[in-house]
Amino acid sequence: MKLLRFWTHSPLKHLYQQAGLPEKIRRSLNIMILANMFGTMHAIICGGGTSTMIGFASSLGAGDLVFGILAGLPQAASLLQIPFAVLVSAKQKRKRYLLTFGLASRALWLLFGFIPLLAPKDPAYLQIISLIFLLGISSSLGAVINVCWFPWLSDLTPLSIRGRWMGFREMLLSLTNIIFGLLVAFLLDNLPPQSRYLIVFAVGGTVGVLDMLCFRFVEEVYTAAPRRMKLGRTLKAVYSNKPFMRLLMMWTVWCFTANLAGPYLTPYARNVMGLSFTQIMIFGTLSGSIATMIIMPWWGKLLDKRGPRQVMLMAFAGASFASSSYLLARPGSVLPVFLHNFVGALFWSGTNLSASALQLSCSPDDIRSAHIAIFSSVTALVGTAFGSLTGGTFLEICAANQWFSGAFDRYKALVLLAVTLRFSTALLLVPRLQDGYVNHAQERTDNTRSE
Repeated sequence: MKLLRFWTHSPLKHLYQQAGLPEKIRRSLNIMILANMFGTMHAIICGGGTSTMIGFASSLGAGDLVFGILAGLPQAASLLQIPFAVLVSAKQKRKRYLLTFGLASRALWLLFGFIPLLAPKDPAYLQIISLIFLLGISSSLGAVINVCWFPWLSDLTPLSIRGRWMGFREMLLSLTNIIFGLLVAFLLDNLPPQSRYLIVFAVGGTVGVLDMLCFRFVEEVYTAAPRRMKLGRTLKAVYSNKPFMRLLMMWTVWCFTANLAGPYLTPYARNVMGLSFTQIMIFGTLSGSIATMIIMPWWGKLLDKRGPRQVMLMAFAGASFASSSYLLARPGSVLPVFLHNFVGALFWSGTNLSASALQLSCSPDDIRSAHIAIFSSVTALVGTAFGSLTGGTFLEICAANQWFSGAFDRYKALVLLAVTLRFSTALLLVPRLQDGYVNHAQERTDNTRSE
């Protein structure tokens, strides 16, 4: 309750007054931010590419390709967002689905730390298979979360204040990253090895459960009537939405280039550069969160003033070169990690904010959940998952053939390839996007309803 009272006297109060929001909607938006803060804590620990998962998988004997599978599996499971979107659009029971499927997905993380105790060590790969299996089940159940909360957010937040509200939210989430990230790094470096991951995954599962429980107190609002979507007709409607398809193509390619090297930078810093969990957290996750806190209010104001396309054009230019700092990597040096995360976050925050805003502005109200599900599924599977597996395969092939040895190792070769492709994406695909922040989105909504 103290957090909620703080927010009522924060910059959010001015935004809510400007939009003329009733008290129950203001309270719901504040609770949603609190839920997202718990979700951010959960994401620091739980996921295929977190420091905790990388350390845990390394302790079980995982190699580069396994890291790619762990990073890509949650993205592949996002294909289930499409049937979930059909279900959510027809039934309009977001709260019920989050408190069943979403809650079960988060609660499963309480079991991850027990894998070394429950799964036999012989054969050696059985524990890795158990880890992949449990991650797959949790990711599949969690596919409902995005198609519920993102349209829910759109229905609660007026377009006129959405950029600044999301910017303020991102600033609070970055602060959460800093405080909770330090705690997690301390636990990983100081807990006894035999109980380290058991305790940390228990914490991650608990805050994930709290994330879902917060939605019990959020007002369930819908701006469009329930609609039973036929999959073929829905896919046709999405495909005919040209601004949305341009965004989908661009972001898919961007995710592919980002995840060629992205999932392997933390294992590289940990296993090759020899950095501790605390060093990786401070100069990596936390420095990125500080940069996000500094820049996000500016991105939010610019988004409301100029629109998401202008923000994306500016942000992509800097984000393209973020990972190039790893070309300077050497054992014991934290500078590449810091540059990648601090400087990179100044621009990543703009790309993510503008992409979220473009998703909302390019999708009509009545089938927005389908647009979001298709966007998330395609970008996650073709972009993130395939990019991760491609990067892991590249590293395994280089290792098997002993390519790129010495100072310019196989990881740096992968980074150079990814940077080149990312800049090409920014140069060739971003200028083709159509803003359509208000008028085109409304026009498409009217056309869809008239059909």
